[in-house]
Amino acid sequence: MSISTDVASLHIMADVFKKKDSKAVFEKTVKSLVDEVSYIDWVGIYLINADGNPQLTVSSDQENDLSWECNGELKFPITNSTQQIGVLVVRSRQAICFDVTDVSTLETIAEAIGQICYAN
Repeated sequence: MSISTDVASLHIMADVFKKKDSKAVFEKTVKSLVDEVSYIDWVGIYLINADGNPQLTVSSDQENDLSWECNGELKFPITNSTQQIGVLVVRSRQAICFDVTDVSTLETIAEAIGQICYAN
């Protein structure tokens, strides 16, 4: 497992377990992943709005989502106990930078985000 991804997840999970509000956890998630993991250049959390469309709620950089520049992108569903409520998107300018351990850690983060949304 990537040590930097582990460190970022520890910071995020600390806020989840402290029962911080959703917005604080979202902000901590995008900041920790971009600041702690050198190959993650952009993070966004999209929540599904009343129309059923994903809407960008929090991101590491509102102006530049790297949609045309990224070489690596991972998406993780955010679910509460019954349905998908959003998506965690992680992007990198580097090609082939994510490994299987990054995937499992980021899946855990997305699950925790869903739990905090369900609790609030």
